[in-house]
Amino acid sequence: MTRLSGAEASPAFAYDGYATLGRIGLIYIASSVVMDAEMAAMAAPGLCVHTTRLRLPKVTLEGIDAMMTAPELEQSARLVGSAPIDALCFGGTSASFVYGTAYDKALIARMEGWVPGPKVTTASTASLAALAAVKAGPVALAAPYVDAIHQRAINFLGSNGHPVLRHGNLGIDEDHALAEVPLEKVYDLVCSVDHPDATAVFISCTNFRSVGVIAALEAALGKPVISAVQASFWHCLEITGIHGARPGYGQLFDNRLAR
Repeated sequence: MTRLSGAEASPAFAYDGYATLGRIGLIYIASSVVMDAEMAAMAAPGLCVHTTRLRLPKVTLEGIDAMMTAPELEQSARLVGSAPIDALCFGGTSASFVYGTAYDKALIARMEGWVPGPKVTTASTASLAALAAVKAGPVALAAPYVDAIHQRAINFLGSNGHPVLRHGNLGIDEDHALAEVPLEKVYDLVCSVDHPDATAVFISCTNFRSVGVIAALEAALGKPVISAVQASFWHCLEITGIHGARPGYGQLFDNRLAR
């Protein structure tokens, strides 16, 4: 048998995506495509996102209620929680804010009961944490929601110390249509809702593209821009102490970039 020697003894291996930094478990809408893709874009090599799915009948209050009362919510959490994850995130913004802060906190407690071990957050809890991290007060709000959900977003932000000074929404009630809004339209919507007294701009909805425009928006507006997807990924890093973000996705990540 011939033995390799010298340089031949140390073959070069390709990067295989193995989680040398950590793993995030994501509970996400079955028909949605934006959040896990954007998390992957923001993740540095060695930080992995593992997704489980939950069906949303329609992007309305009735559809959200049906999803959040279905037994599949617990099943989805337990499925992804069976993997060795460091953080577990519920990736629905409206589904976690629509019934208010107490409901969002109770959802986290339920997830912690279903999946003991990993740190747990939701898109709404993460968004509030991100706004606090950039020392935001009053905000502007950009979202794709129908009016009824959009108003709940305004109420949720206002009740948590972030009165909404100006806002805009696109009135979309189909999940696939949310993801089809081009970045140029997202950028224009955010610019249109900015207010001189807003300390930050918040982009809501985890099936609404956002992270690709955040750096450009912060440069144009001169203030922090926080999106639900960006905040969810950041908060998973924050609560686990992982430095696992790529540069280029907003000032929120200044202290969480991969080393």
